[in-house]
Amino acid sequence: MADLVETSREGETLDAVVWRAVAGGPATVEAVLVASPGLAALGPILPAGTAVTIPGSAVAPATAPLVQLWD
Repeated sequence: MADLVETSREGETLDAVVWRAVAGGPATVEAVLVASPGLAALGPILPAGTAVTIPGSAVAPATAPLVQLWD
């Protein structure tokens, strides 16, 4: 899967960007920090417009649609 580049909004944290983009948790945030040296130096609140690269390997594959017995 290809890398995904997401832009931060005003007052947003890295985990909020990751959650908004791919519904990723702590493991995805760690993968983003490893793939983006210097991103952690920006502090807990990212400046608006910061490009955040989410590695394709950190994105979980899509799940199958929910099947209900009684519709």
